[in-house]
Amino acid sequence: QVQLVESGGGLVQPGGSLRLSCAASGSLFSINAMGWYRQAPGKQRELVAAFTSSGATNYLDSVKGRFTISRDNAKNTVYLQMNSLKPEGTAVYYCSAHGSSLTTGDAGVRWGQGTQVTVSS
Repeated sequence: QVQLVESGGGLVQPGGSLRLSCAASGSLFSINAMGWYRQAPGKQRELVAAFTSSGATNYLDSVKGRFTISRDNAKNTVYLQMNSLKPEGTAVYYCSAHGSSLTTGDAGVRWGQGTQVTVSS
């Protein structure tokens, strides 16, 4: 239906920056909202930043002012600019797409494979 591929993760020192990218491809799935989640070891997956169906943005409180979500509609790509990274930001970051099948109408969510972000000195 749709494929999501993340890139841009890696090792960064505290206070450093990374930019994650998520490229969407495929068809037969209407995307209404896209966002970034993260999951640290032993923790539940949590929403980091997202575009709503109306185009508004939502951010996890702990990343407000440091992270910025953006998109390039022509490239079917969303980005997450992460500045002033902290060790607590160490996690696997996942791109998500919410929408519905164009063939069945069923709503659902699709996930990328995840990209590791490690914040350490």
